[in-house]
Parts: sequence; C-alpha cells; structure tokens
Amino acid sequence: MTLKALIFDVDGTLAETEEAHRAAFNRTFKEAGLGWHWSIEDYTSLLETTGGKERMRQHRDNLGLAHPDDAQIAELHRVKTTFYAKILDGGGLELRPGVADLIECAGSAGLRIAVATTTNRPNVDALCQCCWGCAADKVFDVIAAGDEVAAKKPAPDIFLLALERLGLPATEAIAVEDSVNGLRSAHAAGLRTLITPSVYTAHQDFTHANWMLANLTREQLPEALKF
Repeated sequence: MTLKALIFDVDGTLAETEEAHRAAFNRTFKEAGLGWHWSIEDYTSLLETTGGKERMRQHRDNLGLAHPDDAQIAELHRVKTTFYAKILDGGGLELRPGVADLIECAGSAGLRIAVATTTNRPNVDALCQCCWGCAADKVFDVIAAGDEVAAKKPAPDIFLLALERLGLPATEAIAVEDSVNGLRSAHAAGLRTLITPSVYTAHQDFTHANWMLANLTREQLPEALKF
C-alpha cells in the first residue's frame, strides 16, 4: 500500500507540552480562587481523560462538587488557553527529537502532513509559533483540532475528520501518537500507528501499536518512514 500522509498528535508527540499545560491550569485555578492545584501525580491521572474542559469536569466530579458548572469551566478553559500561549511565547519549549526532520523529509517526499488532536486550535498555533516561528497552517496541510468533533479520543472521530480533509483512506496514512487513548483512537479509525511515549505516558500499555519508538530520530524510524 502507498503511504501518502502522516497524521500527528500534538501534546506529548510533537513536544513535551504537558508541564506547560499543567502550569497554565494551575495559574488559572489560582487566579480564579478555586483552591485547586494539580500535582504531577494528579495530572498524570487526569490525562486519562482527553480534553482540557473534560479534565476540569472530571476533577470537579472527583471532588463531588457542583461548581464550577460547565459554563464556568468553559470560561476557565478560555483563560487557561491564554496563559498557555503566554508560557510558550516565553520560549523554552522544543520539539521532541526527530520531529522536525521527519516532517520536513516526509513533506519533501511528497507526503501530506496532518494534525489530529484533542487540544484546541489556538494551542496548536502557539506551539507552532514557538517551535517553528509560524502559524500551524504553514507547517501542516490539514489540522483537525479541539471541539470540531462530537467525541474526543479514544473515539476515532478526530482521525476520521483528518482523513476526510486529506481525502485519503486510512490505509494510506500512518498516525503518530504518544498515548494509549491516541492509539485506540487511531486504530479505531483504521490507521497504522507509531507510538513514541512521552514523559507522562511512558507507563501506559502500547502492546497493540504497530511500532513503538523512544523518539522519531532517523535511526529509530521503521523502514516505512525512512524517506
């Protein structure tokens, strides 16, 4: 089968972003006077729930609280997105090893490059501005992000949307992911999946991945991705 596209997850896959996200959440909680603070242990557990608003709702429900309600959580998430962008504006976030070269080489070989992520579009743009110095649509041919689908990972919706926008069947693309929810999502969409675990997902079970690599440097890549 002919490979025509790579579809990347964002957080944890392109870069180790989760500490920046955690810092942005905690700043938001502090300024809102919620009395919440997510430790690394808390956040590792909450990452099993995909989506920032969804994580806040999960944390609220874990505490048995009625507030903040869903509308307030949506506003908190908007503020958190602003704080995350400011953190990335300050620099210091780097792409994971091999990411830039793989995307450049794949593009030069004629492959289309896409994103399928549960994070929102402003966060994708903030990462690309930080790491590539440009907006996301200058790096990726297709972007499927945030709340564009009804169900987030591990549902296949976001990958199916990316494939629809690429105009390709799943057999002609490979997903690149870092989490078990991403793996389940990609496989449910019919995609072969390469896993490169991140700091926050290294403990997860990736038995069913087509490939699992420590990073995306050329020497680690399977033959299918050596352009």
